[in-house]
Amino acid sequence: MSKRTAERSPRTEARIAGFLYSIVVVVSTAALLTNSALIVAGDAAATAANILASEFQFRLSFAAILVSNVAYVGVTAMLYGLLKPAGRSLSALAAFFGLVGCAVGAATSLHLLAPMLLLKGAPALASFSPDQLRALALTSLRLSGIGNNISLVFFGFYCLSLGFLVVGSTFLPRILGVVLAISGLAWLARSFVSFLAPLLAKDLSTYLMAAAALGEIAFTLWLLLVSVNAAKWKVQ
Repeated sequence: MSKRTAERSPRTEARIAGFLYSIVVVVSTAALLTNSALIVAGDAAATAANILASEFQFRLSFAAILVSNVAYVGVTAMLYGLLKPAGRSLSALAAFFGLVGCAVGAATSLHLLAPMLLLKGAPALASFSPDQLRALALTSLRLSGIGNNISLVFFGFYCLSLGFLVVGSTFLPRILGVVLAISGLAWLARSFVSFLAPLLAKDLSTYLMAAAALGEIAFTLWLLLVSVNAAKWKVQ
């Protein structure tokens, strides 16, 4: 019985990682779509009106981002143990990238709550005009977006590291490692293009996000539905 439990262990870990990863994908996508619907680029007044009219929805998207970050910490921990046989040092480095990305993402998400403080008319902000407060709220949201792009740099390196680990493993299909590496490169490209060429980023962002998401979704579904080859994992 103990032998059978040991053989099932990596498969169980893979499915737990896949389940947590699915939470990350679904919840973060929902938060992104919610914020995209409320934020009007370059229009502080319209953005402020949308946020105040959908306050609960806006706060819910903030909570969703926190849940996504917590789930990603779990993903990082589970995949560290699962992929360690393929490369102990690289698995540790990948986990470091993942955890730093989670920390940066959680810290910068604070900017998403700032508009609620600015737009609700706190007494300490009485010296600011309504237009100034709306402009500050939109700037705070912009800073949140920049912070998210910074976190994606670490997530890009995380996916790239996972890709190398999967390619070097014997218990997962190498094609999954290739698509994960492509995801990592797409996240890195999206982030650095947004820093270096913001106008170009507007045209490329959707395509790069689609390329990045495709690899992560494929990896998530494989872990959740197929898992790993336990016998080969044990040998390696």
